[in-house]
Amino acid sequence: MGLTALVIAGTADLFAGILQDQMTGYLFTGMMILIYSAIGMRGNIFGAMGSRLGTAMNIGTFEMSIKKGTVLRSNVESTILLTLIMSIAMGLTTWVASIIIYSDATDIMSLWDFIFISTLGGVVAGVVILMFNILIAYVGNKREWDVDNITAPLIAAIGDIVTMPMIFAATWVMLQINDIGSIGEYIITGASLAFIAVTAVFTVYLIKRKVNRRDFSGEAKRVVLQSLPILMFCLIFEIGAGITIQNEQDKLVEYSVLLIMLPAFLNQGNALSGMLTSRLSSMIHLGTLEEKWAPGKGAYENFLLMYICAMITFVYIGAISFGASMLTSGTDNISLLTSLAIIVTAGFLVTTILNVLSYYVAIAATKFGLDPDDHCIPITSSVMDMLGSLVLVFIIYLFI
Repeated sequence: MGLTALVIAGTADLFAGILQDQMTGYLFTGMMILIYSAIGMRGNIFGAMGSRLGTAMNIGTFEMSIKKGTVLRSNVESTILLTLIMSIAMGLTTWVASIIIYSDATDIMSLWDFIFISTLGGVVAGVVILMFNILIAYVGNKREWDVDNITAPLIAAIGDIVTMPMIFAATWVMLQINDIGSIGEYIITGASLAFIAVTAVFTVYLIKRKVNRRDFSGEAKRVVLQSLPILMFCLIFEIGAGITIQNEQDKLVEYSVLLIMLPAFLNQGNALSGMLTSRLSSMIHLGTLEEKWAPGKGAYENFLLMYICAMITFVYIGAISFGASMLTSGTDNISLLTSLAIIVTAGFLVTTILNVLSYYVAIAATKFGLDPDDHCIPITSSVMDMLGSLVLVFIIYLFI
């Protein structure tokens, strides 16, 4: 099930890569930072939601209902609010990072432009991903699947192929509004302030709302309060990943296959780490994984599973990315063998890192009395985004 989901995810990510290759005209300074921060954050928020739903299914508390007090309703509310808050935060931090790091650039957008693009694109993408997350939970619950094996890869892929076009679409809308003239700037600023106001009202409502101790009505507040600090911390790594990619934009644009391959490569790192942490979290909740600093047999079996899935899917991604590059560009400066060597070498290193990271994050969260479903996927995905981009850039320099 996991391998099938990873192959589907890799294929879907191909379209995100092709779109990015064809939309280079929209890649203003800072856009790479915003795009990959947004993609990573979608996976962090909705991947964690999928992990929580998977655990609820495994322990028997899940029901396919959005009535007040249900696990599903609480997760829907918390993910919508987290999406709003983090979208605004990403717009702000991307603008700050762009101003500080690329101070000589002449095409840096305003703060309100970044917030408008990040929030509009992020919210629309979030609604679509939320629908898919519920659909996966519904089908998985009905067919009695272990959704821990499929949610992370599929949500990561859906996040890529939905978030990237929505960010580009929001950028197009922003440019069209700004073309109106000075009134366009006021519209963008007003819309951004409206997003902030709605987020503030929703936050106060959710935190101050009375809850019933006999159901899961307090789960949304718990998820937001426990997830928000870690998501803000993870945003640092997402911004770091975006800066790494932004700095290599010229080389990525020059070699079409690399630009097409990039979303799928990073997504597979997220998908594999999400898949592993979801499995480990459920095992910890069920008591089938010993909470020891030295990994046991159950952990090593899962590590081996990740290596097998990774090598198959990375070879597949390398091959289809090269094929897509030949079809869209007609030619490329990198051979198929070089493309495969880059992604397989980088993929092996990334898988080794995520195996170690995922296990110890899950164990550490449990040791500190935290729910690994809330913390493992955001931490591992964000760290893997940054480390994955660094590893890929390093391997690219070795082979090219």
